[in-house]
This record gives sequence, structure tokens and C-alpha cells, in this order.
Amino acid sequence: MLNISENKLNTKVDISNYTSSKKVFGKKHFKQFNRLLIVSAIVCIIILFLPWTQNINAAGTVTTLTPDQRPQSIQSPIPGRIEKWYVKEGDFVKKGDTILFISEVKNDYFDPNLIQRTGQQIESKNASVKSYGSKVNALNNQISALSNERGLKLKQAENKLLQAKLKVKSDSIDFEASKTNLEIATKQFKRTETLQAEGLKSLTDVEQKRLKLQETQAKLISQENKFLVAKNEILNAQVEITRTKAEYIDKISKAQSDKFSAESNQFDAEVQVSKLENNRSNYEIRNTMYYIKAPFNGYINKAIKTGIGESFKEGERLVGIMPANYDVAVETYIKPIDLPLVHIGETFRVQFDGWPAIVFSGWPDVSYGTYGAKVVAIESFISENGKFRILLAPDNEDEYAWPEAIRVGSGVRAIGLLNDVPIWFEVWRQLNGFPPDYYVPIINNTKAKK
Repeated sequence: MLNISENKLNTKVDISNYTSSKKVFGKKHFKQFNRLLIVSAIVCIIILFLPWTQNINAAGTVTTLTPDQRPQSIQSPIPGRIEKWYVKEGDFVKKGDTILFISEVKNDYFDPNLIQRTGQQIESKNASVKSYGSKVNALNNQISALSNERGLKLKQAENKLLQAKLKVKSDSIDFEASKTNLEIATKQFKRTETLQAEGLKSLTDVEQKRLKLQETQAKLISQENKFLVAKNEILNAQVEITRTKAEYIDKISKAQSDKFSAESNQFDAEVQVSKLENNRSNYEIRNTMYYIKAPFNGYINKAIKTGIGESFKEGERLVGIMPANYDVAVETYIKPIDLPLVHIGETFRVQFDGWPAIVFSGWPDVSYGTYGAKVVAIESFISENGKFRILLAPDNEDEYAWPEAIRVGSGVRAIGLLNDVPIWFEVWRQLNGFPPDYYVPIINNTKAKK
């Protein structure tokens, strides 16, 4: 049968007379088989020249188009303890609805009248600020009064100095007159004494002239003494002016020093008032944080902290919430070798988990259960999984809209559509392991030329 032996059976036995041999080796059967082979070959050749859309496949998940529409968690900015829940998992909440109530765990805020007492401290400090302001005004009035008094005292001392100078002039004139009288009296005495020696004047006349001379000398000494006293009064007046200036400089400086101290205390009290007002505002805001409220309309997904009386730190996640209104998108990852083939506005076909689909990746027109998508964002830095993240949004020009029942987090299979090539070329490319053809979309080329 396998033609291994030298004794060939077909040369010794005639099998042409058997019915089975007639059916197998009949001419009619050969003709039908040959026709089948020819038709199959023609069909295969035609198929090889059919168009095939090159593509890249990527797995992904359903997400939202903007970050604020994605599932989020609500945190508390202050530490606390859970006291009461107002919702349960799966409830719909509107923006501002209370989700849970927490209580304080820090002993600095245990006082229930903390805000009122802080307000009383603020009032006391404000009164202190007003008192310091009144003191500053009083010291300003005192400084003004001392300045006016100093001016009057200086004018009085200057007048005394002027009087002393005028008196010095008057006494100097009297002193000069006394000198002249002394010279005259001396000459008269000598003349009389000469005449008395000649016998023309009596001794009585000489004694009278001597007495007058002595009186004139006494007046000269008296006028000189007055003149010196007047000079001393000038010095005293100058000393008085200097003393008055020094005295009032000391008084005014002391008043100014008290004023500056009062102003410093006033500013310090104002700073304390500002700090207390800041603390009161912080306390009021902190009181509003005891009620955890919904930041937007959405659904409660999961309570992360559940137990009544359970404590938590600031910034810890308390409950997960999903926005009620969101624009779905697809988040998928492509290999670095495929990154140059993807551009903004590129067309993709997506298949969602849970929706029946018949997919021909190379013939998107005959696929069933896939939906159109366009690339809206391409990550410029590689992700931790060694691939580049891209974001796909619904294609408004596609015939079928995305299903409304899909949920964020569902699995997705994405197919990126590239160049249209013959099937023979795609088979040859796959056999050789070549990447898809690099190309630039027509839209980008047109913009670049413009």
C-alpha cells in the first residue's frame, strides 16, 4: 500500500472491475473535483486583492471625559469621629446634601462656647485698642501744650535778655557819664586847690570841691557796679533760655516716648485682635465642617469609614461618590511601537464588555456590535505598565451612539483603524513581522500645507 516492497500489488491485481474503483477513478468525479479546485483558487486570488484595514488592538476601560466626572472620594479636612450617617450606599444625593455628621477629637476645640468666648476676647481687646488710642490722643495734646508753653517761656526769656541788654546800654552810658563827672570834679578840685594856695580861694571852697570829688568817685563806683550787674543779668537771661529749652526738650521727649509706647501697645493689641478674629473665623468654618456634604449631584458608591464612633485623621477618605451626570470616554493603552500611528482625531472602533459583537478587525464595515470613537488625548509620558495612555471620546459622526447603560470601569476592546491595503500585502506583512505602515492623516497634511 505504501509502495515499500518490490512486489507491487497494483501490477498483479486488476481493481478496475470493482464498483468502488469505478466510483473513485471515474472521469466524472475528476471533472467535478478539478472544477472545485479551480473555483477555490480563483476565490482565494480574488480574496487576496480585497481591501483590508490595517489596525492596532488595545484593551481599556470605560472612564469619563473630564477628571471631575470620574468616581471620587470625599475627605474631611479635619480629624474627627463619626457620629451619624444620613445616607446609605446607592442613594442619590444632591449638591449640598448632608452625608454624615462627625464630632471633634482635639481637646483644643471641645468647648461648645468657644466662638462666643473668642468674641468676648475680641471685644476686650478692641476696648484696649480704644484705650491706647485715647492715651495717644492725650499725649498728643500734652505735647502740643508743652510746645506752646515752651514757645511762651522762650519769648519771656528772650524779652528778659533784651531788657538786660538795654539796661547794660543804659548803665554803660551812666558809667561813662560818671567818668566824665569824675574828671570834671578832679579838675575843679585841683583848680580850687591851686587858687587857695594863691590866696584866691578859701579853705572852705577847697573842702567843698574835695567833698564833691569824693561824691563823684562814689557815684562812679556805684555806676560801675550797676553796669556789671546788668552784664550779669544778660548772662542769666541767656542761661535761662538754655535751661528752658533743655527743660521742655526733656518734657516733650518724655511725652513722645510715652506716646510711642502707647502706639506700640495699640498696634500690638490690634495684632491680637486680628489673630482672635482669624481664630473665630477658623472656628466658625470648622463648625461647618462637622457636617460632611455632597460636593455635587451623584450616587453614594461605598462607605469607606463605616463604624459609629470610628475616628479618622484629616485627609482620610470617608465615602466614595460617583457623579450623576458624566460624559463617557474610553481609556486604553497602546504599545510604544504603535504610538507614531495614533494622532489626535484618529478613528477607533470600540467593543464594550457585555454587548454582543461580531468583530472583523480588518473589515470594520461588516463588524457588528462596535461603536465609533475618536482620539481626544494622547499621553506624552509612558505609563507604569510600559505603554502610552490614550483617551477616546464618542464619534458624533458614527451611525450608532454609545449604549447608555455602560458604566464607568467596564472593560473595552479598542481597534485603531489605519491604512487600507490588499489582503495579500497584510498577509505578507504579518508573515514577515513588519509593523503597520506609518502614515499621517490627510487632515494634518492639509493643515501643515496651509
